[in-house]
Amino acid sequence: MVRRMADPQFRAQQQRDRYAPHVRAVNELVDALHGADGRGWLPHVAPWHGGVHARVLSVLRDPGPKTQVEGGSGFLCTENDDASAERQARLFDQVGVCPRELLPWNAYPWYINKAPTPRQLQAGVDPVLRLVQLLPGLRVVLLQVATYHPSRQALFHADRAVRALREQDRVQAYQRVAELLT
Repeated sequence: MVRRMADPQFRAQQQRDRYAPHVRAVNELVDALHGADGRGWLPHVAPWHGGVHARVLSVLRDPGPKTQVEGGSGFLCTENDDASAERQARLFDQVGVCPRELLPWNAYPWYINKAPTPRQLQAGVDPVLRLVQLLPGLRVVLLQVATYHPSRQALFHADRAVRALREQDRVQAYQRVAELLT
């Protein structure tokens, strides 16, 4: 099942459990980053995921609109009600990586709803380094900032063969994550 955040009960449960022991340190980091250097808001990580027990860190570019509290879930989650989250959930499921092995994050963790500038991406380095220190069992980091991003935008190209190669590259990246976990 995908897009569980569309279910108000599932979303409410994630909200209630946002400081569960396995995600407490991660979401306390998120709280500490709120408004840092005037950067504004960023979503919590859903307790649906592995938190500090995650073996895979999946890094996208920046939080999308469905991570917003209003009109979204307020969380980074592969169960968000959007196409990118759905693709990511399906790909991880296809290769046998369960949500509890995963921790979603963003290269620029603050919500801006546009491509981050190089300076903004640089500002995201310290938070991701702080996050990695919270993950003692981390085995794989999947950087999906450009080519492997689960959105349709990563596939845009006039040449159908190029689009197919990009999709194949994306699937192979997820398969490699699963292989590295075994």
